[in-house]
Amino acid sequence: MPGSLPRVLPSSEHPITLEQIDRDALTVLRRLGEAGFAAYLVGGGVRDLYLGTVPKDFDISTDARPGQIRKLFRNSRTIGSRFRLVQVFFHNNKVIEVSTLRSLSEHDLDGPQAVLAPNNTFGTLDQDAQRRDLTINSLFFEIDNKTIIDHVGGIDDLDHSLIRIVGDPDRRINNDPVRMLRAIRHAARNNFRIEEKSWQTICEHHHKLLLCPPSRLRDELFRDLHGGYFETWLKLALDSGLLFDILPLYERTLCEKACGDESCCEQLRRVVAVIDRLTRKAKESGGQPLHNDFLLAFLLIPWANVRFDLVGQRLKGAAAFQFSKQLREALDEEIGVQLNLRRSIRQEMVTLLSNLPYFIQHYQDGSGGWPKWLKKKSYFEKCSLFFACWQDALGEQSIPEQLLDVARAPVPAEEQGRQSNKHGRRGQSSGGIRPAFSSKHQEGIFGLKNRSSHGKKKNR
Repeated sequence: MPGSLPRVLPSSEHPITLEQIDRDALTVLRRLGEAGFAAYLVGGGVRDLYLGTVPKDFDISTDARPGQIRKLFRNSRTIGSRFRLVQVFFHNNKVIEVSTLRSLSEHDLDGPQAVLAPNNTFGTLDQDAQRRDLTINSLFFEIDNKTIIDHVGGIDDLDHSLIRIVGDPDRRINNDPVRMLRAIRHAARNNFRIEEKSWQTICEHHHKLLLCPPSRLRDELFRDLHGGYFETWLKLALDSGLLFDILPLYERTLCEKACGDESCCEQLRRVVAVIDRLTRKAKESGGQPLHNDFLLAFLLIPWANVRFDLVGQRLKGAAAFQFSKQLREALDEEIGVQLNLRRSIRQEMVTLLSNLPYFIQHYQDGSGGWPKWLKKKSYFEKCSLFFACWQDALGEQSIPEQLLDVARAPVPAEEQGRQSNKHGRRGQSSGGIRPAFSSKHQEGIFGLKNRSSHGKKKNR
C-alpha cells in the first residue's frame, strides 16, 4: 500500500553483490551519489540479480531531475515526449537509462477516462514503486549499504515464484491493457505462476487489449517471439484469451484440421517449439536473431494450412501467381491492420509462405537436389531455411547447420531500429520509417484509444 513502510533487505539476506553490477552502471550510480542525489538500480536488473541470472539491462532511478542528470553526464541525451528519460552512453554502444522517480498520478484517476495521465510528476521511492507494472519489477537496490528496498512485496513474490500486478489489477489493466502481456511474458520467461486475482482479471478483461494501438501489440509480440520462451507464452495466451486479441485469425481456425489428422492447435505447438529452439540457439551462439517477418510467417503456417491447404498446393505459372495474390490479400485483411505491419514485412511473409509448397514438392520428388532455376532466385536461401524449419517441425529432419547462417545475415535497414535498439520503445523513431497503416487522428493518451470515442464509433 502507498505510504507503508518498505521492507529493507541487508546484504546478509540477499545474494546481490557489487561485482555483479555492470561497471558503467556503477559509475552512474556513484557519480549521482557523489553529487548528493539518491540513486538506485531498479526493475528487471534487481529481479534478475536476485534470481541469479545475468540482467539484460541495468536501469537506474534517481531523485535528480533530467536537467541535473544531463549536467553530470556530458555523454548523455534526453528522450521521451511524455516523461523525460536520460540515456548515458558508453563504449560499444552501451546505454544506461536514468529516470527520475515518478509519482502516483495515474492511480488518482477513475471512471471511463481512466487511462494514463498526460503527464507524470516527479515523486518518491514509494510512489515510483507503486506505479510499476509487476511487484517483481518494483525493487530498488542501493549500492552504499548494499540493500534491496521493497515497497510492494516483490521479494516474497520472487521467493514464491509468483507474478503479481502492483495495486488493484482491475484498475491497473484499465489504465494500460498491455500490462496483461507483460504479466504472461514474465511468467513464461521465469517459469512463474500468475497470482490468482491478477490471473482472473486478465482472463476477464483480455478483450481490452484491442484498445491498444496495433504498433504496441506488434512490438510486444515480436519481443516474445524472440524470447526463447514462446511455447510457455502460447499456453498462457491461449488460456487467458489474449492470443485471439493479438492474432484473431487463430480464433477461427485453431480447432480445425490443418493437414491430415493433425489439428491447427497441435501444429501450432510444433511450430512454436522450433521457434524457441532457433531463438535460444541464436542467443547462445551470439548470432544475429531471425528476422521478424521470418518468425511471424513461420508462426502462421498452421493458419495458412487451414485456410489455403498451404503445404498441399501444387501450382505453377499463373495459378501460382494468383495463389500468392490471394495469400497477400488474406494477410492484409487478417493481421496487416491488426499489427500495423509494414508493406516490406508483409511481402517477405508472402514470399516465404507462397514458396513453401515449391520446396516441399521438389523435396518429395526425390530428385537429389534443388533445380537450378530455384537456386538462382534471390529468396532461395531464406526459403530453404524456412522449409528446413518446417521439416524440423514435422520431425522429419533437423535444420542443417549451414542454413542457420542465413539467420545471422545483417538485419534489413527497416528493422534495425526495432531489433538493434532496445530503447526504440521509449519514443525514438526507427530509421524514420512510416507505418504501413496510420490514422490522421490521434486517439486517447499514451497510445490507448479513448474509451468514449471508441464506443461512439462502434455505435455508428
